[in-house]
Amino acid sequence: MAGVTGNLVNLAHQVSPHPTERELDILLSTGEHAATALTAMAVNALGGRAISLSGAQAGILTDRSHTKAHIGNISPKQIHELLSDDYIVIVAGFQGQTPEGETTTLGRGGSDLTAIALAGALNADACQIFTDVDGVFTCDPRIVLDAKKLKEISYEELLEMAGGGAKVMQSRAVEFAKKFGVEFEVLSSFKKSSGTITKEETPSMEDVVVRGISLDRRQAKLSIAGVRDEPGIAGRIFSNIAAAHIIVDMIVQNASIGGTTDISFTIHEDELENARKILMPVIG
Repeated sequence: MAGVTGNLVNLAHQVSPHPTERELDILLSTGEHAATALTAMAVNALGGRAISLSGAQAGILTDRSHTKAHIGNISPKQIHELLSDDYIVIVAGFQGQTPEGETTTLGRGGSDLTAIALAGALNADACQIFTDVDGVFTCDPRIVLDAKKLKEISYEELLEMAGGGAKVMQSRAVEFAKKFGVEFEVLSSFKKSSGTITKEETPSMEDVVVRGISLDRRQAKLSIAGVRDEPGIAGRIFSNIAAAHIIVDMIVQNASIGGTTDISFTIHEDELENARKILMPVIG
């Protein structure tokens, strides 16, 4: 069901130029509900015994940040019970609920994050992320035609590549996998071949000086001129950005002249307007 989320976002903006984030989460979650229910129907039609669950039913608890919520805890009791009854459990990715029962979505890469988080919570034997590519390559194979597929890569290396624009995985999902020691394999949905395993670095990995090159065409640069060069000013700026769950990539600060300096940083272009609104009261 490729493109469903994009279509729902477009529909929301047709109704309202600035849809409220709570209602946007309710709307976007329906795409995953439809996909999981249809998948369960297909499995059942083939003779299997499948059941679909929403993120809330699967026990995924998040904070209250709509459209880019962070997972706080997973209580997979219902999943364990269903697995014990020989069900094939299909969980809607990209979503969870707050302690108050409000639906939230996890933002970019949320489905990968859901898979890795559930694998960790269930102590799964394996975690596989199926995509439209064969695995992690040394560079984007759509740009560099002779890019090579990697058999394995460390969490740190994939984090660097994801942070630099590699689209195969979002950095939040990789960070979660590293934090909880979840090994995972990225492989193709269309080919019966092995993919790329992401895991802790091994001695053999240290022999490679350059693992790959990534490119990000959707970065935005935000510059703040005339910032007072005083302790705590930069901390206040980036604390407010972090509180909104906006991921900062690169930061550059010029040398102080006359007690002021310029600070520039890069973020995903989708977050540019939000970052501006957050910083206006801070910088005056």
